[in-house]
Amino acid sequence: MATIPMLTAASLSFSALPVPRLGAAPPAASFASPLRAVAAPVVRAAAASSRSPTAPAAPKKKRATGITLPKPVSPALQAIVGAPEIPRTEALKRLWAYIKQHNLQDPADKKVIVCDEKLKVLFAGRERVGFLEVAKLLNPHFVK
Repeated sequence: MATIPMLTAASLSFSALPVPRLGAAPPAASFASPLRAVAAPVVRAAAASSRSPTAPAAPKKKRATGITLPKPVSPALQAIVGAPEIPRTEALKRLWAYIKQHNLQDPADKKVIVCDEKLKVLFAGRERVGFLEVAKLLNPHFVK
């Protein structure tokens, strides 16, 4: 029967290479390849020059698409938003500004809009409209 040798601290061998510690300085330049030593300053210089505050990059203006594309609106919606052609997002903003300016939200439940005469025409004659229904009820007023 074969015996299995036991491991002891004396029988374990440790490497002669240093173990890197967290937060320790990088290895000496003698261990780094010559290509790395030359390329690093060039990359840093290029990165530093791209962040210079003297030449601010102008933001590119995106072309309007979808709900940000101006569309012609009905005369009823035009009476509230004040423009013959407007994007859907801007129409909703102006409609909510009109509602808040004329204090048309129900004081007990701010999610409900109490319609005045202009809004009744806009919302198919309804007296009260929930805020989630507003976008749906505006759909027919955007001419396609």
